[in-house]
Amino acid sequence: MPRDAARRPETLAFVESPVQLLNVLEWAYTDALRAADPDPPPAPGPAPAGPGAAPAPGATPDPGAVPGQGPEQPPADGADDTGGGDGGDATATGTSGAPVLGAAVSSLTIVVLSPHDPMTRGQLRRMAELARDEGVTVRWEEARGGAGAPFRTVGGLSGPLRRADRIVIGDPFSRYVQLLLTLTRARDLVVVDDGTATMEFISQLARGERLVRWHRRGSGRGARDVVFAPVSATARRRLTPGGDRRVEVFSSMPVEPPPGVTVTPNSFAWTRARFGPPRLTQGTDLVGTSLVETGVVDLDRYLEAVAELARTHGATRYFAHRRESADKLHRVSAEIGLEVVRPDLPLELIARRGPIGRTILSFPSTVVHTLPLALAGTGVRVAVCDVDPAWLTRDASPRAQGFLSGVTGTARDVHRLKSAPSTP
Repeated sequence: MPRDAARRPETLAFVESPVQLLNVLEWAYTDALRAADPDPPPAPGPAPAGPGAAPAPGATPDPGAVPGQGPEQPPADGADDTGGGDGGDATATGTSGAPVLGAAVSSLTIVVLSPHDPMTRGQLRRMAELARDEGVTVRWEEARGGAGAPFRTVGGLSGPLRRADRIVIGDPFSRYVQLLLTLTRARDLVVVDDGTATMEFISQLARGERLVRWHRRGSGRGARDVVFAPVSATARRRLTPGGDRRVEVFSSMPVEPPPGVTVTPNSFAWTRARFGPPRLTQGTDLVGTSLVETGVVDLDRYLEAVAELARTHGATRYFAHRRESADKLHRVSAEIGLEVVRPDLPLELIARRGPIGRTILSFPSTVVHTLPLALAGTGVRVAVCDVDPAWLTRDASPRAQGFLSGVTGTARDVHRLKSAPSTP
């Protein structure tokens, strides 16, 4: 019996960031195409490599292309540098701006475990609108709204957790998510990309280590860690395949999974089918990072690097990360002279909708892996600038430099720049 003729599994997804929600939609699109054609041809563009990597399901051939036409071509030179990154009407832009998921998501419910950060909440609300436009049921939980919120949230989700056949998560490091994993009986678990953290998750899972974020310094054995340790250990076991328990990782990152874990490449097929191709400007855009906010990179060294990149490459716009502080962004604008753009959607969607620069500069981050996929065929060039070890703070994790170098070194279809000079 074809999979689409059988009952589709009840799927419950938990997200805490806009990128996680985007990648749940990407996974749902790929899963629907996989159900319709279990043996599709390979996906176009770069795909994660490594043992256990599955063929790219859901690319038949490029879901973002119009039948009967050739590959996307970049717009003509001279496009105006206006309107980019301002949010706009996400459903009205692009060649195929209508919903593309349809009935395939009738059994999917996305639960938003809302954070406190206003920028993240704003982007999550915009992504929730897009998901609802696609026919997805979205449940917004004020999961951190006061002392009693976690109890109300977990209590309200106990029924759906028991009924779910499949659980999709965006952040296996989240204590909230780890707690919810201990309450489900689902035998199918899917981890969708939460950016470069997915690389560290796979590495730690393969080595049987505790799940600890790469930029976190110290032993992780504080009082809260000790109290939560049994929950974290149970969640890690749930994320390890065995018996009738299946684990899938849906990722655009170059990951090498442990035995039993299936990797499905994320080629950003939904994004390309839904939006674009974008108009291109003549300028260069620079992508911001939260490495300062996470305590990895020194603020002044970071600003010096941004200024040098802007001078060298003629960058005029700075696309801020949702976690960047207002004070830092003020300095980017006032001292360096860049136009700061605070997107209300993940950058992959903003760039795909356009207008976007013909060159995009970034420090080591998720976008050096995702933008070449989302912008495949558009003629946009993505370049990455390494982080000089001299920029790291004293509090940076000992793993930070190696991890950031790995992010850059494994990126495909990007141009690698040398570190911007640092002041002695």
